[in-house]
Amino acid sequence: MPHNSSPLSYPLGAAPELGLALDVAPGVKWLRLPLPFQLNHINVWLLRDGDGWALVDTGLFTNTTREIWHQVLEQHLEGAPLTRVLVTHLHPDHAGCAGWLARKFGVELWMSRDEYLLCRVLVADTGKPAPPEGLRFYRDAGFEAEALDRYAEYFGAFGRVVSPLPEAYRRLRDGMTVQIGEHSWEVVVGRGHSPEHACLLCRELNIMIAGDQVLPTISSNVSVYPTEPSANPLLFWFESLEKLRQALPPEVLVLPAHGKPFLGVQARLAQLTAEHEEGLAKLRTLCREPRRAVDVFPALFKSPISEKNLIMATGEAISHLNYLVERNEMTVRPDAAGVKWYRLCQ
Repeated sequence: MPHNSSPLSYPLGAAPELGLALDVAPGVKWLRLPLPFQLNHINVWLLRDGDGWALVDTGLFTNTTREIWHQVLEQHLEGAPLTRVLVTHLHPDHAGCAGWLARKFGVELWMSRDEYLLCRVLVADTGKPAPPEGLRFYRDAGFEAEALDRYAEYFGAFGRVVSPLPEAYRRLRDGMTVQIGEHSWEVVVGRGHSPEHACLLCRELNIMIAGDQVLPTISSNVSVYPTEPSANPLLFWFESLEKLRQALPPEVLVLPAHGKPFLGVQARLAQLTAEHEEGLAKLRTLCREPRRAVDVFPALFKSPISEKNLIMATGEAISHLNYLVERNEMTVRPDAAGVKWYRLCQ
């Protein structure tokens, strides 16, 4: 990745130990929860809200996470209740415990509309067989029979780590202001990683809770999924990075969902844009000859792709290919078996 701007800095030092709440600003606490993945943690944020705490993001709905929540609520928050649950976006590490905690405290869930509705749909898919549209999507991308069988086997896993959401919610909208305790938080919506990702910006504290929209050391996955095979999320991702570049103060402290809080957001936004532009340039070279989606991983990823990350890698590859197709830089043609082949326009 090109580094043509000043480096990031991490003013808060070491992360809190799992299950411990660390003060990062007046009325703002940082809590780290475990994830059973290569990416082994998520940061969630507690905001003082009157006599209790508003929570932003929640961790996976697992026995381990629930045990940590019981410990945090009883020991570190001294029995103070949650006043509301806010979720930046629908992914399980963010929304997993949202329904459980909202019901436990009898409080409202705050989400953007697209994230709330899609989360409910995905939870409802749990236990269903893989749809033919999904099998066709990955077959067309170049999956062999074994990989298709794995997709079918794990289809519907979303709802196994996401507690069902409440049947009603409070909508977060781009540009609205949410008063939480003594501070006002502006909703800044980004797209690409998820449909309507809500960041929260407090200009008084000069802090942004960024979710997955801006991470310090990794780039968020920007994927196409079987439900919308011709989607162009990379276009929305680029537009969102530019929107954040214009909206954010240069020295805002970014509180990301993964990694450590950092300064230098303008440099990071430039890095993220450059990284994807570099991938697109490599794709243009690689696709001078016809390629399937599964053939273009070397242009986009430095690490080998295994069965564990094949779905995410394929979705990200297709997002870059669809971006170039929509710009009329590339053509896509199915062969007799329906497999899609991408080629740079000559």
